[in-house]
Amino acid sequence: MSKYQFFNRDLSWLSFNNRVLEEAKNKDLPLYERIKFLAIYSSNLDEFYRIRVASYQRFTELPIEDKLQLRENPDHMLKKIKQQVNKQQLEFGQIFTNEIVPELLENNIVLMQGEKLCDEHYEFTKEFFLDNLLPHMQPMLLLKKQIQPFLKNNAIYLAVKLYKKRGKKDNPDKPRRAKYAIVRIPNNRFNRFVELPAINDKHHIMFLDDIVKLHMKVVFPGFKINSTYSFKMSRDADILIEEEYSGNIMNMIERNLKKRETGEPSRFLYDEKIPRDFLNLLKLAFNLTNNELVQGARYHNFKDFFKFPNPAGPELEDPSFHALKAKELGQSKSIFKAIRKKDILLHYPYQSYEYVIRFLNEAALDPKVEEIKATQYRVAENSAVVNALINAALNGKKVTVLVELKARFDEEANMNSARTMTKAGVKIIYSLPGLKVHAKIALVIRKEDKEDYAYLSTGNFNEKTARIYADHGLFTSDTTTISELKLLFNYLENQKTECEFNKLLIGQFNMRDKFLDKIDREIKHVEQGGKGYLILKMNGLQERQMIKKLYEASSKGVKIDLIIRGICCLIPNKSYSKNIRIVRIVDQFLEHARVFYFHNNGNEEVYLSSADWMSRNLHRRIECAFPIEKPELKQELIDILNIQLNDNTNARLINERLDNIKIDNGNNEIKVRAQKEIFKYLEELELAKQNKN
Repeated sequence: MSKYQFFNRDLSWLSFNNRVLEEAKNKDLPLYERIKFLAIYSSNLDEFYRIRVASYQRFTELPIEDKLQLRENPDHMLKKIKQQVNKQQLEFGQIFTNEIVPELLENNIVLMQGEKLCDEHYEFTKEFFLDNLLPHMQPMLLLKKQIQPFLKNNAIYLAVKLYKKRGKKDNPDKPRRAKYAIVRIPNNRFNRFVELPAINDKHHIMFLDDIVKLHMKVVFPGFKINSTYSFKMSRDADILIEEEYSGNIMNMIERNLKKRETGEPSRFLYDEKIPRDFLNLLKLAFNLTNNELVQGARYHNFKDFFKFPNPAGPELEDPSFHALKAKELGQSKSIFKAIRKKDILLHYPYQSYEYVIRFLNEAALDPKVEEIKATQYRVAENSAVVNALINAALNGKKVTVLVELKARFDEEANMNSARTMTKAGVKIIYSLPGLKVHAKIALVIRKEDKEDYAYLSTGNFNEKTARIYADHGLFTSDTTTISELKLLFNYLENQKTECEFNKLLIGQFNMRDKFLDKIDREIKHVEQGGKGYLILKMNGLQERQMIKKLYEASSKGVKIDLIIRGICCLIPNKSYSKNIRIVRIVDQFLEHARVFYFHNNGNEEVYLSSADWMSRNLHRRIECAFPIEKPELKQELIDILNIQLNDNTNARLINERLDNIKIDNGNNEIKVRAQKEIFKYLEELELAKQNKN
């Protein structure tokens, strides 16, 4: 048995989502930013149930002897998850009811929650219901021994208890039998929130659910409505791809996508006020187990709060953010000439992503460009990146794009963009059997002057998420980097190609072993009387061999700072992890970059990467980590890492109980909020470059 211990990855993830929930309580944030964090928390939890909880529920059906072979008992884990989620949901309800709603009211925004309406508002909702909602009402009676209606994934329903109205000839003393029905709220067609007419300078907003409840009698003529309670079903969304499938992978994924919305139930979220007998009736009607039942409040799908109306004005939101321009790119007529002079490192969203689009557009138009190669994992809707690649193909360039069809929840979007590019003459390489291609790389190959260019990034080729995800991207014409990228693209086109990488660390080839070697090197420096120090920034840390190596390094005296946004299975504050600190930063932008710093006895190394240290990244994906070698660029990244490690505002320390511990400033009154400080740092850096010239 291992002497080391590890956090469960899913309990660790729930700790991260709890940190997201904490931001909804942060009074330093504008009100609508806090509402946004409630929406993020809810959206995250929906996906968690559809993927992770659904997998545990599949495992509960295994025979006992097979369950014993699993690392975690699925029944035990479902119980622990439910305990944590129930606790968080109570906190969520308190934040919403006791903080958000009263503060909306302070700003003259009244969020109606079942209050009796004045005549003007009642007539407005009645007209809105009759004109807009009624045509989409499809009431369904729940009848014993009949096929029950199918519940759509994450749709909001009302469970209705009703009685047939008595006729004149009916015996008034004869008990009436209750009937039960369900009605779907049409929030797939209408905004979840309806603005009512303002009264006395107060803005009134009402849930679509409540408008339907208020006029339910129109839906069931001849019946008396007794009670209504909301619920929703989340379904298993983890489509299974045969690892060695050799047929048409696009057709297979399309077939599986159809199954996604009809997957097995993973969560039945219900109003806590529903009577037990009514809940049992629904449980029986939809063939649910106790594991699938999750208690909620009056309203579900809080991710709809991303579109919550703001009639009061922008002062309730974060100020508009304007990305910095990069002078050395902005003042150059050709982005290629600027890259030829030196490597250029950009930091998003602090700096503009427009230079990546310009890089591809210039490649599309440059007569000396012969070929463009790129990977696609998640792209924006109406993607400027895809348009640039299409333009290049239409201009006679040879364009090859690896489109990862197995990018979860982006499969359909990627298939559509692949079809569009194919029609324009782009050569598409689809997903590799048994692997996901997660590397974020592009290569521009020119003729005559032999000057080729590359772009490598920690984030996707997505101009929209680049406004809210914190990532780094490198433009380079370094010949070794270019030659190894060519080798990698050759492998993606033909897996029989033999590859050897020295400068780049590539998943499935040398990445995992090289990282282990670099940690061993830090251990060796300490053993020889020197200093050992690592800063590792990732979205997730779960792969056990990597964690064991970090435990070993800590035991030998290597100091380790981890900046981990999400899952972290390494447990701090143990005898073997006493030199390890775990920092989690949740702020306005999503921390998405992967950065690896090795002190190397003063000969510092910094790598950027697309890869976390999760089993999936290190064992089942093509990933790319690339060194930042130019001293000034390396220093930029080290400075940014240190700013994040000094954050005493939005950073939290993770302890051995998975708590998010606020950093004690002691007597230090200087507040450091890393994302704001990074923007200032880059702004001053840009100003210094301008003054230098």
